[in-house]
Amino acid sequence: MAMENDTRSGPSRKRFRTSHACDLCRSRKIRCDGNTPCAACVATENDCTYGSEANSRGKSDLILEGVLRVEKYLHDLNANIAASPHFVNRSSSHPVLSPAVGSSVGRRNLFGGSFTDLRITPRPTLCPHPDELDNANNLENAVLESRHTSTTESILQWPHFDVFPSLRKDYTSISHLEQSRPRIKTKKGNIHPYVTEEEVDSILDAFEHAVNFWYPTASSDQLHNARALITNVNFDDHDELRVCLALLVMALGCASKVTAGLMESAAVPESERRRRATYRATGDMYFESALKKLYVAHMDVDSIATQCLFFVALYFAFLRRPLQAWEYISAAATKCLLLLSYSSRDSTSEDQERIRRIFWSCYILESDYLAELSNLPLSGIARIESSVPLPGAGYSTHSNAQEEEQSSLYFLACISMRRLLNRVHQLLYARGTGASLDDKRFPGIVKELDHQLDEWRTVLPEAFAFEVEWPPVGAKHNITGVKTEHGGFLRQRYLTCRSVIYRPYLMWMLSSSNAGSNPVTSPIITTGGSRGVQGPLASVPTSSTAVGVNSTTTPSAMNIKLAEHEVLANCKSCLDACLLHILNLRGFSQTLLVDTWVCSLSMAGAMLVLLAACRISLLKDLIGPDILQAGSHLRESLVGWQKVQGDPSSPSVDQSVHIIEEAERFIRQVYKGGKDEEEGRIEE
Repeated sequence: MAMENDTRSGPSRKRFRTSHACDLCRSRKIRCDGNTPCAACVATENDCTYGSEANSRGKSDLILEGVLRVEKYLHDLNANIAASPHFVNRSSSHPVLSPAVGSSVGRRNLFGGSFTDLRITPRPTLCPHPDELDNANNLENAVLESRHTSTTESILQWPHFDVFPSLRKDYTSISHLEQSRPRIKTKKGNIHPYVTEEEVDSILDAFEHAVNFWYPTASSDQLHNARALITNVNFDDHDELRVCLALLVMALGCASKVTAGLMESAAVPESERRRRATYRATGDMYFESALKKLYVAHMDVDSIATQCLFFVALYFAFLRRPLQAWEYISAAATKCLLLLSYSSRDSTSEDQERIRRIFWSCYILESDYLAELSNLPLSGIARIESSVPLPGAGYSTHSNAQEEEQSSLYFLACISMRRLLNRVHQLLYARGTGASLDDKRFPGIVKELDHQLDEWRTVLPEAFAFEVEWPPVGAKHNITGVKTEHGGFLRQRYLTCRSVIYRPYLMWMLSSSNAGSNPVTSPIITTGGSRGVQGPLASVPTSSTAVGVNSTTTPSAMNIKLAEHEVLANCKSCLDACLLHILNLRGFSQTLLVDTWVCSLSMAGAMLVLLAACRISLLKDLIGPDILQAGSHLRESLVGWQKVQGDPSSPSVDQSVHIIEEAERFIRQVYKGGKDEEEGRIEE
């Protein structure tokens, strides 16, 4: 991946937060370097005094240091790539205008002190114009570019599946499938469901503990106002934009009711299925009423209008309508860009914080969709993400202070993981510049990205910590190794990232095998084996004599022949992560409400990767018998989720289930060791 050829060798400021700021910096709420006098006082020719006691270090400080370490590694990686003899500079004449990752401009409120100590200093223009940024060369922003090569549809085109014609038979592209769907039918007139005050409270609580926990964008005051509006029933005398917001909150609250409590199994009793169907119907009625008032959100330019567009996107995601969800994600992101660049004189600090939170929510969702539909047009928010402050304090989202803090930490964990995933896709799979097919470049990049992934996991709060382990035999519906459902969801993100990081080794092995060479004796560099994942055949040894990316050995000497176990250890890291990703999948509420469509494609891709590996004996030996459970587990989950979510089902999800079923059938045939497999063709 190319980058701007500038002279910066690292971050533009000292990374670690001083525990004692001078009085002037504390009063101005700016970062202090802790020196006497400090740099800020020297620059302004003021007296530098330290009259206050230092703040005690809390868990937010520790998280800050961990996150900043990860971002420092990104700078080190950028420098290594730029200095590499294989690096091709594709820079344009445009300068990179965004600040360095973690700089005082772009990240000055990142976990600094406790959450209650955070303050945001508004600026007339928060971010550079997207057109001024050269995306392909700007590693400051975690951008997932269009037309990358890591989608499930790209994997399906691998030549290794030519011997499985039925995998591609009658396959329809996702975009064509979704474009051919009938539009959502709406009823004439305004019909609002009748709900008691107790039911309103229950629905709003579901929204607060689910949607507003994952994407904490609605303030407590907004939820109180929504309750008052809904219980009043007569909406004619109220502001239409706020009525629209209240209706959308109720719709998403009903969706939260539909998707809650399915961790153990999607098979529910008939009475429970009817209860969830009632909530689905109620949510649809609220959503339909909101759509009829949505014109005000398109016409207004403020934080609440942007919030309405974002909530519409979330409900379309719940309906498994990815193109419509994408449309409203883009609309919300566009308003975010406008309001971040040109803030209104009437905007309050609450409005500004709400826009920042919606910005980061759109950043996560846009990247999730782009990961599977790589030709979708970009909104531009990823191009400026390094210059937009992370969520801060002073914005109450929950009635319980502890839950509010946990929500903030979870949101930040999701943001940092999405940023890392984007860098993985961009560095390894960007079309034309990705290193995944260059065995001289990808080993060092893989090693660094894996290190960043481990750093991310290390700084997770205790409530979201997880173990990476194989589910016990018979634990088909139980979840192990996590303390909370949110930890389980983050573990899925971790495993996704790990599998994509190590996939270049598997692709290299598959390509070498197809070319007729012995893959484990071809020239390549190692990243040093697999760590962090344990399971069947996990005792693959690693050599301490392998040449590393930072070695002083000459480039020509680095291309040495590796022992078999070195290459296989890194392939095993990819295969273990794929299989664990499948086996640890559960009915997390966030997955069902927001990510069912994305999840189905991701799981189909994981099954295809495992199928390709099964056809090479060296790789097949690395995969344990758990693989025979994978297909049925996925089929049961995805089919069961769609039944609970209600009709119409998603044709994209249905097609993913078909691919999973076909892959499972072929994997079982491979493990039977039939004659057809030995001859290089599987029975159709």
